[in-house]
Amino acid sequence: MELHTIEKLVEKYFSGETSIAEEKQLKEYFSSPDVAPHLEQYRAIFGYFKQAKQEQFTKTVPLQPRKRSYVAWISVAASVAVLSGTLYFMNQLSEQPNLNQDLGTFESPEVAFQETQKALQMVSENVNEGVKSIDYINEYNQTTKTIFK
Repeated sequence: MELHTIEKLVEKYFSGETSIAEEKQLKEYFSSPDVAPHLEQYRAIFGYFKQAKQEQFTKTVPLQPRKRSYVAWISVAASVAVLSGTLYFMNQLSEQPNLNQDLGTFESPEVAFQETQKALQMVSENVNEGVKSIDYINEYNQTTKTIFK
């Protein structure tokens, strides 16, 4: 085979533009004993194809995959543990005597009225604090309006 043709085929091969017939010519050339010295570096590439063609897969492939039943059992065990823990704590909460039976009830209406007035007074003080801070914001807004007129 002509050396110039082989060089062009090698260039086309590395550009990804060769056909199957041209690649076959390259494989035949590089498997022959008389390869040009400056193309000797490509012999390993094309020799690999010949070697790889002869390789065979000898390992046995299992047809049935191994069952992983322990994963299912672990998830069932975890579910049972969570359920039993929840039931245990719910049972403990229901067995505890309800110490807060009072719930703010009063026997005397006068005492209830006084306690309500105390609570409303506290709420009123907190609301008044909030209104004072809004007064500062209103004063700021009026000042900015006079400046930016």
